[in-house]
Amino acid sequence: MPGNLLALLLAVGAVLLFAGNRLRRLGRWLVAAAAVAFAMLLVTPVGDWAARPLEERFARPALPDRVDGIIMLGGAVDPMMAASRGEPSVNQSTERILAFVELARRYPDARLVSSGGSGLLRHPDAKEDAVVRAVFGQIGFDTGRVLFETESRNTWENALFSRDLVKPEPGEVWLLVTSALHMPRSVGIFRRIGWPVIPYPVDYRSFDAAAPYAGFEVERTLVLVTAAVREWIGLAAYRLMDRTPGLFPGAE
Repeated sequence: MPGNLLALLLAVGAVLLFAGNRLRRLGRWLVAAAAVAFAMLLVTPVGDWAARPLEERFARPALPDRVDGIIMLGGAVDPMMAASRGEPSVNQSTERILAFVELARRYPDARLVSSGGSGLLRHPDAKEDAVVRAVFGQIGFDTGRVLFETESRNTWENALFSRDLVKPEPGEVWLLVTSALHMPRSVGIFRRIGWPVIPYPVDYRSFDAAAPYAGFEVERTLVLVTAAVREWIGLAAYRLMDRTPGLFPGAE
């Protein structure tokens, strides 16, 4: 995470300022580098610059007359917080759930899949399905229509296990709902396993036309940079593992 890296550079640099001359010089460089990086987060839209290419890779499609199925990828709820507080907990990707419900009502005959188990290494039993069911109940949506895929731990398994669950037939039309930032890697994975989907991106986090300054929003910029860096690294890693057909999947 970029924030952790900057904090580590600053801490190590501060400690080295009290060491010998040679290490003190290195400490000054580390502190200066961390200070410049934080200044960039403060006064430039570096988060929007990192996120916009990912979010604009796939445009929102014109919806077809017929849709056979809709799949929503996990990541919109917080199972750990839900367990801690005893009530459903969502995060900033809640638009996935809202768009999924809206599309499900638009296409009442479509098959519905909510895919997401637990991506937490230390808490494999903290799965998303119970929280998603509770959120559906809060907004008055019938969970009886939804198939819940509960074993996946990452996006690759989201696609693979959901395909095994619903066994899509050739020629079927499926919509894929996930965050715009997450869509290039997701579509690449679905293509790799032979399941063509129509991307329906939601949860945009970068502005359409970023100004050349950020407006002193360190927290927002750091969060956005972190999410974008994660996706860029994920794209490279998944390509190296042959889980996507290209480095930066785009519209066909």
